[in-house]
Amino acid sequence: METATDAGPVLFGVPIVFVLFGATLLGVLHLHRRSLEVSLGGLALIVGVRVGFSPFDLARHLGHEWGQLANLFGLLVGFTLLADHFERSNLPLRLPRHLPGGVLGCFALLLCVWLLSGLLDNIAAALIGATAAVGLFKRRVHLGYVAAIVAAANAGGAGSVLGDTTTTMLWISGVSPLTVLPAYLGAAVALVVFGAFASRQQHRHEPLAASDTSPVRVDGPRLAIVLTSLALMIGANVVVNGLAPSVGEKLPVLALALWLVLLAGAQVRPPDWRLLPSATRSASFLLALVLAASLMPVDALPTPSWRVALGLGFVSSFFDNIPLTKLAVQHGGYDWALLAYSVGCGGSIVWFGSSAGVAITGLFPEAKSATRWLRAAWHVPVGFLVGFFTLYALRGWHP
Repeated sequence: METATDAGPVLFGVPIVFVLFGATLLGVLHLHRRSLEVSLGGLALIVGVRVGFSPFDLARHLGHEWGQLANLFGLLVGFTLLADHFERSNLPLRLPRHLPGGVLGCFALLLCVWLLSGLLDNIAAALIGATAAVGLFKRRVHLGYVAAIVAAANAGGAGSVLGDTTTTMLWISGVSPLTVLPAYLGAAVALVVFGAFASRQQHRHEPLAASDTSPVRVDGPRLAIVLTSLALMIGANVVVNGLAPSVGEKLPVLALALWLVLLAGAQVRPPDWRLLPSATRSASFLLALVLAASLMPVDALPTPSWRVALGLGFVSSFFDNIPLTKLAVQHGGYDWALLAYSVGCGGSIVWFGSSAGVAITGLFPEAKSATRWLRAAWHVPVGFLVGFFTLYALRGWHP
């Protein structure tokens, strides 16, 4: 690890690269439509400072990081196609038919989103839940319930290395899936808290309507592609980490496993290749932030503790949690389950705190008001805090 003096110029005791990184995140926050350009511009400035004003070997750094970056890029783009396969399998259309009535039915839909997010990307789970809600509630969806859908997707991915980009990053970095699994303890408690209040809000706003009972045929081949991809990725990770961990550091094994199934499955059910441009742009944006975070002098950060992990949860509600997770990975010394829960669920407090929240505003434009979101979804930060301290009380701090 480098000291702050090795990171280039310092401004009021803070390395300038940190200032540039913070400015980049603020730029992304206020310029959503130019997020890629802002992230690339910030990355260029940070690289310029590190290379021009410090003894920093950029080529060596990229040589060390490229395997993880390639893995992340391949997974981000591939998960977009995989989520589309799952949606077009028609299985999500069958789920609402089995929901009970009343408040319990509203909560059951949130539970479905929570469970789906453990297998799919949280963005896909949130969009599936939002699409189902539009039909079930005749397009009259309470903003507090919209926020609960986002929170359920983020909480459901907190304990799964397949459910959130942040936990996938931990997996790529060598953290065992079993290490982050306890995050589900806090995530389940959080779901019960915010889900109970949000379900009552929605029931009073618009009761659950009867779902369409016309026959829906599940597309078996598409569902098989999804399940095979997940199984092969998990198997490849176990084998590589057990037999040749150095290979996993140099090659994007998880991404290769995912794309092997996608390309083979394309002979039977082609993915929607039209999704590639937008998926590539989104992945490039996140990759720029992750690479910028990897250039930070991590020994200048606070010593990891449960208080810092809790703080990162609230910070992630305003800044993207992916670069925050990268900083934590670079620094080390965290309880990964507590961190995964915190940065995952914390991003639900405000609509722009997570990719799922940003994605869902396409269906609910009224959600793009932080004030209205906080007023309607006050139960989300309450659930986040109750879940965090429940997880901490049950497990303590295990860095």
